[in-house]
Amino acid sequence: MTTRRNLMASLAAPMLAFAAKGKPLGVQLYTIRGLVPAKARESIQALAQIGFKEVETLRSIHSTVLPLCKEFGLKPVAAHFETALITGQFESWKGSFPNGKPAGYTWMKAIEEAQAAGIKYMVLPYVQVADRGGPDVYHRLAKQINEAGEQCAKAGVQLCYHHHAFEFGEVQGKRPWDILLSETDARTMAIELDVFWVSVAGLDPAALIRQLKGRVKTMHLKDKAPGVPKQFSEVVTPGAFREVGLGTLDFPAILKAAAEMKVAHYFVEQDQVAGDPIESVRMSYRNLTTKLGF
Repeated sequence: MTTRRNLMASLAAPMLAFAAKGKPLGVQLYTIRGLVPAKARESIQALAQIGFKEVETLRSIHSTVLPLCKEFGLKPVAAHFETALITGQFESWKGSFPNGKPAGYTWMKAIEEAQAAGIKYMVLPYVQVADRGGPDVYHRLAKQINEAGEQCAKAGVQLCYHHHAFEFGEVQGKRPWDILLSETDARTMAIELDVFWVSVAGLDPAALIRQLKGRVKTMHLKDKAPGVPKQFSEVVTPGAFREVGLGTLDFPAILKAAAEMKVAHYFVEQDQVAGDPIESVRMSYRNLTTKLGF
């Protein structure tokens, strides 16, 4: 039986295909982070064989994955660079910097690395729980983002902020999201919008894309399981994540809004996968290209 969601997708697909024409579909390598230590080559090759053209990488695995991306024709257009590189809060990023800040490693050095790799978008991926607080924390972070974003702009690179759900919850009567948006601009801080976390926070991803009026430059595409409660925390069960087209999000509306607002790059991602991460992103790729007009 044809569901309402499938009917909507089939009706919207021709229009979306035209709107997304020329936009390559990418994948966020965070999804395969568990495979990189032992199966980096096979994994990157598999992503290319699925049909992905672009990747969003992680600074911590660049030395391993960037040569492989070049070998298999995957273009690294974006990368996550630890937020500690602009805040100096390396204590909470021990997974990436077990010995603290590397000697001589500055934000400008990170920019140079991005330029050398052809990375156009440097993304701040996360504010650790230990580094959060009241409005003063986000006023300070906005100032640090402005400074880092200015350095990026001068180098021809765009700084982006990747949110989760906590930014949309009030802290002492103010949302971190509102502080960060109002005290920065698109030149110093574009948005990497994650449709899953927007929905978890109780908001409509398509509506938010339009509200941001072209400030969204990159997007993470993943779906949400039925019954996931509204919350302002990124602590969810692994089963909350679904492949694109297999959950509750209205992707025809989301992709239509993204096309209208000229989102530049789209990355399939799964934060947590019960089975094989490669098969997970393969499923999302297939649904996006055969049902949703990519």
